[in-house]
Amino acid sequence: MIETDTIAAISTPIGEGAISIVRLSGKEALTIANRIFKGKNLHEVDSHTIHYGKVIEPKSDVVIDEVMVSVMRAPKTFTREDVVEINTHGGIVAVNRVLEIVLENGARLAEPGEFTKRAFLNGRIDLSQAEAVMDLIRAKTDKAMGVALRQMDGRLSQLIQSFRQELLETIAHVEVNIDYPEYDDVEEMTHALMREKTNKVSEQIEQLLQVAKQGKILREGLSTAIIGRPNVGKSSLMNTLVQENKAIVTDIPGTTRDIIEEYVNVRGVPLRLVDTAGIRETEDIVEKIGVERSHQVLKQSDLVLLVLNYHEPLTDDDRHLFKAVEGLEYIVIVNKTDLEQYLDLNEVKELAKGHPVITTSLIKEEGIDALEEAIRDLFFRGDIESDDMTYVSNARHIQLLKQAKKALEDAKASLDMGMPLDIVQIDITRTWELLGEIIGDTASEALIDQLFSQFCLGK
Repeated sequence: MIETDTIAAISTPIGEGAISIVRLSGKEALTIANRIFKGKNLHEVDSHTIHYGKVIEPKSDVVIDEVMVSVMRAPKTFTREDVVEINTHGGIVAVNRVLEIVLENGARLAEPGEFTKRAFLNGRIDLSQAEAVMDLIRAKTDKAMGVALRQMDGRLSQLIQSFRQELLETIAHVEVNIDYPEYDDVEEMTHALMREKTNKVSEQIEQLLQVAKQGKILREGLSTAIIGRPNVGKSSLMNTLVQENKAIVTDIPGTTRDIIEEYVNVRGVPLRLVDTAGIRETEDIVEKIGVERSHQVLKQSDLVLLVLNYHEPLTDDDRHLFKAVEGLEYIVIVNKTDLEQYLDLNEVKELAKGHPVITTSLIKEEGIDALEEAIRDLFFRGDIESDDMTYVSNARHIQLLKQAKKALEDAKASLDMGMPLDIVQIDITRTWELLGEIIGDTASEALIDQLFSQFCLGK
């Protein structure tokens, strides 16, 4: 249901800064803003203009703040409603007081994501574009931002719409053949023709799903665990990748006793790095808890960086780590190559079973480029082409595409069995509905409310 009241919220992060913004949207946005604004009559100014003045308390005429007010009239706004943005001085007190005055004069406090929800309900964007707004806000790398921008621009929506149109034409064709068999000028829908049309859409969905893993990585990042025995250079590796001294580096084994997390951009791939406690047998109670947590992190990781010491021979603990990462994506990092070699690299490569083995000297910052390339190639097999590809990055979209593909496979199985076309059509209609959930055409009101509740306040 499209709301008709006027909403308001702070659209900038709370805290000290140059400016803060209070945004209003709705049919009374101009009237409410004009009531508390001392300056030009906002009803008489041109749309998409900004004006200097003061926010006042209407009853007492007390000045609250010196502001700049932007006026944007419907329908050429994000929500397709009248929108006013009040640019206040940055700071918690000023912006909160302005918001209070706005709410006292007729606006309602917006719910999380309600501005974007109104843009969706008013037909400004579809559901996949709305979700891309939050992806853009949360983007950790330029590549992730590029993917979100292209989804906001409607590239995914256009693809989904083309799939649905192809299916809709197929459904309509069957209906015409059944309801109006006397129409000789309408081509008869045959099992072969329906198979051709369903195969076409199925192949296109499969192409999207093939790059879905990469898209999800760009959106959410890779959960990356750094593991190894104590004092092999795990914390040094994290500090080198993050380019800050986030982790304590000493020669004392067991220094890292808890989990340290940090985001880092590696060749356009966002990594959520987790520096774990050194995994070894220990009698220290606190260190033992850290080791147990390290094992838990390992199970939840998309990528494992297993660090070994070039200056020491392999130990039973090292060999145990190779067993612990079996079945996972991992890269072996042989660190401290600036020291004398005691490690048997041939044994390391044999234990790695084809997984990348990178040699580094973190103290000299050698081998980092090779490591970054190995990480990128492991998941993207080359350059990340976000400029000319449509990535599906949202877990909801991926699941719906998988369900749509399954429904088409059921339709093709029915065709192979020679089932009547009106029966096969049920699965094709189901596919059309599932694809509609991606862009919001067939999404339930409860789903829409749940999705927008995850947005930040003021967006």
